[in-house]
Amino acid sequence: MRNITVVGGNMFRLAAEQLDDATQWIRIAQANNLTDPIIVGVVSLWLPDRDPAAGGGIAPQ
Repeated sequence: MRNITVVGGNMFRLAAEQLDDATQWIRIAQANNLTDPIIVGVVSLWLPDRDPAAGGGIAPQ
């Protein structure tokens, strides 16, 4: 896991750029205890390691 600082945007784009799969946005949200994929302001986020098998964009129930 690594930490990055972003200025606004959304986790869909971030997941596409950093994890090669926009549907993995939920993994970024879970790693940072967030539920909203919209990023407002300057935020430091933990990024999980790439996992091609992960995805779906839906939090486990």
